[in-house]
Amino acid sequence: MATPRIPLLLLPGLLCDGALYRAQSVDLADIAAPLVGDLTRHDSVSDMAAAMLAEMPEYFSLAGLSMGGYVAQEIMRQAPHRVSRLALLDTSARADTDDQRARRRGLVELVGKGRFKGVTPRLLPLLISPERLTDRPLVEAVIGMAERVGRDAFLRQQKAIMGRPDGRADLARIACPTVVLCGRDDALTPPALHDEMAAAIPGARLVVIEKSGHLTPLEQPDAVTAALRDWLAR
Repeated sequence: MATPRIPLLLLPGLLCDGALYRAQSVDLADIAAPLVGDLTRHDSVSDMAAAMLAEMPEYFSLAGLSMGGYVAQEIMRQAPHRVSRLALLDTSARADTDDQRARRRGLVELVGKGRFKGVTPRLLPLLISPERLTDRPLVEAVIGMAERVGRDAFLRQQKAIMGRPDGRADLARIACPTVVLCGRDDALTPPALHDEMAAAIPGARLVVIEKSGHLTPLEQPDAVTAALRDWLAR
C-alpha cells in the first residue's frame, strides 16, 4: 500500500506565482502533494491566511517565501494545530521599517502613474543575486510572474505587507518541526533576520543557500528542494 503524500501548501512572495516553486512542485511530488496558494485576492495578511486555511485539509505542511512567509506566520497564529511542519523562506518576523514603507509607497505611486511594468526592473537587484542579473532566463521568469500577477493584485499585496504585524513575540509558540532558509546574498531579508527567527523558534533548523539572493527556489532550485525534502522527511 502506497504511503499517502503529505499535503504541502507553498505560499509565494510579492509579484510571484506558481512558477516560483515549479521545481519543488515537480521534484517533491513523490512524497508531497504540493499546492501553490493564490495570494492575489486579498489586501490583508489575515484575510490571505484565512483563505488558505479554508482551502487546505485539516492537517498540512506549510512553506512560505517573503510575503508568503508573512502569511505563513499568520496561519500559525490563527490555526497552529493544523500545521504539521513549517518552512520560512527569505522572510522576516519583523514589521516594515519606515524606510521599507517609504520604498513600498514609492512603488505604489509609480503604479499609480501607469508605470507598473517599471516596477520589476526597479526591484530586480533586490530580488536576485548580483551575478544573476545577466541570467536572461531567470530575469524573464521573474518578470513573467510579475506580469501574470498584475497591477491590481500588486497594490493589494503591498497594502497587506505594509499592514502586517510584528510577529517576533509569536515565534516561541511555534511547536512543529521548522526550517528557516535564506539566500546568502538576500538583500531584502538578509541572513541576520533568519538567524533571529531560527533562534526564537524552538528546535528550528537554519539553512543558508549559497550563491542566491531573495528568490532561492528559482535561483538555486536543487539546494532548496533538498532542504525541503529533508524537512518533510523529519
